[in-house]
Order: sequence, then C-alpha cells, then structure tokens
Amino acid sequence: MTKPPEDASHVLVVDDDARIRQMLVRYFEQEGFRVSAAADGAAMRERLARGAIDVILLDVVMPGEDGLSLAREIRANSDVGIIMLTGRDEVLDRVVGLEVGADDYITKPFHLREVLARVKSVLRRRPPAATGAAPPTGGEVLRFDGWSLDLDRRRLLSPRGAEIDLTTGEFDLLAALARRPGRVLGREALMELTRGRSYQAYDRTIDAQIARLRKKIEIDPKKPNLVKSVRGVGYVFTGKADR
Repeated sequence: MTKPPEDASHVLVVDDDARIRQMLVRYFEQEGFRVSAAADGAAMRERLARGAIDVILLDVVMPGEDGLSLAREIRANSDVGIIMLTGRDEVLDRVVGLEVGADDYITKPFHLREVLARVKSVLRRRPPAATGAAPPTGGEVLRFDGWSLDLDRRRLLSPRGAEIDLTTGEFDLLAALARRPGRVLGREALMELTRGRSYQAYDRTIDAQIARLRKKIEIDPKKPNLVKSVRGVGYVFTGKADR
C-alpha cells in the first residue's frame, strides 16, 4: 500500500473494539489518509500529545472513561474535529455529544462511505492549518456590536480584540445566523445550513449548540442580545452591523 503523503489529513480512531479499529484504519488508509488508533483514553492522550490530528472518530460507549467525558476533555484543550460513534440511536446521546463539543455523530452499524463523507465534511468546515504563509486578506468579514467574524479565516474576535475559541459547529451556526440578520431560522433550516445536508432536526440538538454559543458571545447568556429565541419557531440574529 502506498504511504500517505505527510500533508494528508490525519484521523485518530478511538474505540475499544479491535475489529472496528482495524476496519476503519484499513479503510481510511486506502482513501489516502494518515490514520492512528487507540483502544482507550490513555492511549488517545498519548497520541494527541504528539499532535497532528485533524479528526477523531470517538466511540461513546467504552469501559472506564466513556467517549462523552473524553470529548469534553478534548474540547477543553483543542478545536480538533470530533465525530462520535454510538451504538445507541438515542436523541440523548446525540444531544449530549453536541453539548460537550462534538462536531457530528454516527450510529453503529455504519457504512464506511458515510463515515468518510462525514469526516470530509468536518475537514471542510475546519479552519486551515497554520502555515508560514501570510494570512489571506480581503475575505468576507461580518462586523456587529464590536465583534468581528472572519468567515474565510474562521476567526471570531471580541469587541476587545480577543480571539474566541469556537468549535466547528459553533462557528458554522454563528455564521449561518449572522449572514441572515433579522431572519428567523428554524432548527431544521439551521441543521441544513451548518451540516450541508438534510438532517432530521431534533429540537434539543440545535438548542444545545445555541446554548454553548451564547456562553461564549453573550454578556448574559440568559438574556441574549445577539442570538434570540423565537418561541415555537427557532432563532434570529439581532446583532447590529457596525458601520
């Protein structure tokens, strides 16, 4: 098998089932990815400490430390893409996964092509890796209430100039709303805009993402001024564009 190039995207598979690990490693290597595998949280941390991971495929149900607690730990320290793998097709698993910062989730048993498509989707929505090249200029930037949302570089700066760390999902959600100020968007519309595909919209899934986003951009998340709820319909962006 041809060795993947050094600049190929790197996928880390974290699953206690050796058969699933081997299957995913073999498939993604065939698709030209660099792939690493870990059977538990300790091995995952050891691999992450060496850096250079773009997307983590993380099993929810594992002995000892479960995937949700590991996802929470990862997200506290990194914006790496996280896709949860769950054997239970339950809304609660999906909601909690998004609440702790996962970008997507896939229910077992899964088709390998679907996993590949989800990984590529997360990679497309992640900010480009840092390089020594000069940053791009002249891209689309949305400015509102002192905030600056750079859509090309995928950066959010607060009114004080501090860069705010957003997950892939949080950034896409804010961008979808900020691009349509004053327009009420339902949960299904937000799912389609941020995930790039038609998706069964569970109310609590979008609500969880909105709650996380508000904690990062609102002075008082319980009394939001930028992203407001429209009861029974969805959400609307009410930030005022800067002149």
